[in-house]
Amino acid sequence: MKEAVLSFPPLEKGGEGGFAAGQKLNMLEGKLAPELIAARWFNTDHALTLADLRGKVVALHAFQMLCPGCTQHGLPQAQKLHVLFGGGQFAMIGIHTVFEHHAAMTPQVLEAFIYEYHYTFPIAVDAPGDNGNAIPQTMERYRMQGTPTLVLIDRDGRIRHHWFGPLEDLVVGAAIGRLLEEVDTPNVLTA
Repeated sequence: MKEAVLSFPPLEKGGEGGFAAGQKLNMLEGKLAPELIAARWFNTDHALTLADLRGKVVALHAFQMLCPGCTQHGLPQAQKLHVLFGGGQFAMIGIHTVFEHHAAMTPQVLEAFIYEYHYTFPIAVDAPGDNGNAIPQTMERYRMQGTPTLVLIDRDGRIRHHWFGPLEDLVVGAAIGRLLEEVDTPNVLTA
């Protein structure tokens, strides 16, 4: 049986040199996902690593508290994914990637924000950029163009989807479902 493949329009340039919302970013797809560099974690009793999550499908949602697309769409979607798919073979991780308005989006403010909006999935605070770089380290490693960004990582730790901008729930759910259905088949030699 042939596997169905979701198709997406080609990457298009958006305003200000960025990319159009909801566009797939193919440059990292198929590559091993870089490890997260977090300064702090919320909603978990220990720091999470992608290495520890191998064997699970991981959704990484990058956001900022002052990003309308994040607060109105991305974060509620991430919470829904956590509730619907969470546990077992799927992990939802948020990463607060502050690349502007640093003084307004501190970890203390983020803690209150998470509490007020009842987000229950693990959330990391992206480590500040190196050498005065305003772009946080994980955001740079993943070549994110802004927020919201959603990255889907397969059970083998490879980036399978990398999107910038709001996405329809059905598109994201279908992509996660396909990744959850994939089964590793052992490489067995037969005589």
